[in-house]
Formats: sequence, C-alpha cells, structure tokens
Amino acid sequence: MRGKPLQGNEWFPWILVYTLVVAAPVCIMLIGLRPEGRPFLRDVSVALAFCAMSIIGLQFVLTARIPSLKRPFGSDVVYYFHHGISVVGVGLVLLHILVLAFEDGATWRLLAFWSAPTRARFAVASLLCLVALVLVSVFRKKLRIEYITWRITHGLLAIGAAAFAMTHMQLVGIYLGLPWKRVLWAVYSALWIGALAYARIARPILMKLRPYEVRSVEPERGNAWTVRLAPIGHAGATFAPGQFAWITVARSPFADLEHPFSYSSSASDPAEPAFTIKAIGDFTAQIPELNVGTRVYVDGPFGAFSLDRRPAASEFVFIAGGIGITPIMSMLRTMRDREDTRAVQLIYAARTLEEMTFLEELEQLQKQIDLCLHLVPTVADEGWEGWSGRVDSTMLDRLLPQACRGGDCEIYICGPPPMMDALEDVLVKLGVPLQRIHTERFNLA
Repeated sequence: MRGKPLQGNEWFPWILVYTLVVAAPVCIMLIGLRPEGRPFLRDVSVALAFCAMSIIGLQFVLTARIPSLKRPFGSDVVYYFHHGISVVGVGLVLLHILVLAFEDGATWRLLAFWSAPTRARFAVASLLCLVALVLVSVFRKKLRIEYITWRITHGLLAIGAAAFAMTHMQLVGIYLGLPWKRVLWAVYSALWIGALAYARIARPILMKLRPYEVRSVEPERGNAWTVRLAPIGHAGATFAPGQFAWITVARSPFADLEHPFSYSSSASDPAEPAFTIKAIGDFTAQIPELNVGTRVYVDGPFGAFSLDRRPAASEFVFIAGGIGITPIMSMLRTMRDREDTRAVQLIYAARTLEEMTFLEELEQLQKQIDLCLHLVPTVADEGWEGWSGRVDSTMLDRLLPQACRGGDCEIYICGPPPMMDALEDVLVKLGVPLQRIHTERFNLA
C-alpha cells in the first residue's frame, strides 16, 4: 500500500473546516434579534461558551479514529492536537465564567450547586467533569491509574461534560429561541453522537466481523514476543510498513480493552500480520501466556510513520531505541521483500547488545538490502569496539549522510519519548529540516 507525502494542501481544508465549525455557533448567535438591554460582556461570555462547546463536541470526532481524518496528519498529530485543543476548550469555559463574574459579581453564587437554579447546576456539573478529565489525564501516571481504567473514565467524563453543557444551553435558551437555531445545534449534537456511535458501536461491529486468531507466539531478545495472527474468514487488512493497530485479545471488541502496537511484519504479507511486544506492563506481561487459537480483534491500520509516505526519498536514516525497533523492522522487512535498493542507515540503541530485539535478523538484512547497521549499547561489553553510550550530536554528526542536511533523505525515530524529544532538537541543530524528521509516539495520556 503506497502512501503519498503529506502536503500542505491536504492540511488546509481540514483546518478550514475545523475553524468554521468552531466559529459557526458565534455567527449563529449574532443572527436574529439580540435580547434587549443585555450587556455586551454577557454576549462575549456566551460567544466564548459556544466556541468551547464546539471544541468539546468535536473531540468525539477527533478521537473516533476516522481513517479519512487521520490519513493526512497521522495519529500522533491528531492526538497531540486533541490534547492541546482540550486545554483551549477548558480555558474558554473558564473565561466564560470569569467574564460573567466580571460583568455581574452575583454570578459566583451560581457555582453553589446546592442552591443554584437547575440550569446552573448542569453548568457546574459540566465544569466538574472537565476539570476531573484534565486532572486525570495529566496526572494519570502519578496517580498510578491503569491505562484501561483511564480510557473508560476519560470517555465517561467527556460524555458527561458535553451532555451537561448542552442541557445547560438548552435551559438558558436565550440564544436558542428561534427554531432554526435549535435545529442547527441539533445537527451539531447529531454529529458528535454519530462520531461516538461510530467509535463505540460501528467500529467494534466491523472488528467482530473480521476476527483473527493467534497463530504463534515467538520469544525475541529483550524480553519481547512476536505474536503472529491469522485472519478468520477474510484475507486480512493491507497496511503500510511502520503503521500500528489497536489490538483486543480474548475479549469482545466492545469491551474497550484494546492496546496500540506497531506491526513488525512485512507489509508485503498482510495475510499474516505480526506484532512484536515487550513485556513491560500488566497487559504485555501476559503475552507469553497467549495460547495458539486465541481470538484477537484488530482495529487498524493507523499512523503516518511509514516510508511509503515518502516515495521520492533517495535514502533513509532510522533511529530506534529499545522496542522502538518494531515499526522500523516492518519497514526494513518490506524493503527486503520489495527489493528496494535505496540506502538505509539504522542507528539502534538499547541498554545492552543482548537486549537488542531482532539483532541476528538485522545483521542478516545487511546482506539483503543496502543497510548500514550501527549498534549503540548504553552499557558495552568488554572489548566492544563500536559506538556506545547515548545517541548524541557528536554521533549523529558523524553518521548522518550529507543528503539529510537539506536533501531528500528522510529520518524516522522511534523509542522512549525523552529520546525522541532530544534527538529532534539535535537533528534540527545539525541542519536537518524539521519536515524530514518523523516520529512515532504512543504516549496518548
């Protein structure tokens, strides 16, 4: 499956549509008769609230994993935008309250849930859901909230915030008095509910109709395991090398117990997809115990971390840290199967040589494709003559091809988030254009 490079003209229509959808409620508010004697600051406050409501509702669309939406950007960009715009939405809600309070100090009394009118109680309930949602997301790891628990909580809080806010707007009703305005907000609500229904009902149904089963579970270096799947009653799904999918093991796809993993197999063989998983958490620690024949559901592929999106590149540099080698291995295996002759440099860092997953196959790949392999153990064995320590500016300055400093060389980085953040800065300082640097992050919360 060949992808196209991301172009600016692919971004613009989506950004324009998003801006128009967020701003439309304000325009709708201004059309028609304005309530007589209503202070201007109160109108400003309502405009802020309407924009916030649009942003909150559109979050259901952003997180519904709609392929046509994620394809131009990649999942990373969509999720980071989701995180950032969430802060904007909450900020607009807080500004809505502050402007109201500035215009009329008695507004603060409406926050007293026990004595406030019903319309204000729904507003307070929505605000509490938003605050809880942000706090749980920001401090999930510090609070030691398990990922699946967080996902379910996050979804319930988001639904509550949107439902309570919409009810508050309907009860206030000042700017929704005209029938056509109520219809427009009903259309907005239908859009958000539709996205939620697609994510929670339609997509799981599609997954259930296209199940897989475990064909084998193979141990790898570095406490990792390769799980090979076989499609049941269908031909499998094509994917681009480097992409990922959401996996649900031995449960219903409606259970919301899925986890994201990169494909490690060649895209040339979609009928037998494989995922290489490091046993480091509650769920992943159970991977070695999977039985052959276990039912598995796959939602994907997703992601823009693929050499197929840069077909014009003359050469590639892959930088992997630990189990971040997985999507890169998919790209290397695909290059082998396609007999791709483009040059590749792989810089592979791990704590020790023994923990480098796929080490033997990587050494063999050097004989099959134009691959130059640089192994970088953090702790080197006695007598090791190669690179060691951390991948830094000195190492990259020596190893990067000249084409990476402004030419048509593409750099792909996958590893621990601190490593990727640091290397992006280093590469830019070394003269690599930012648009040539591609990363894959699964740090969704």
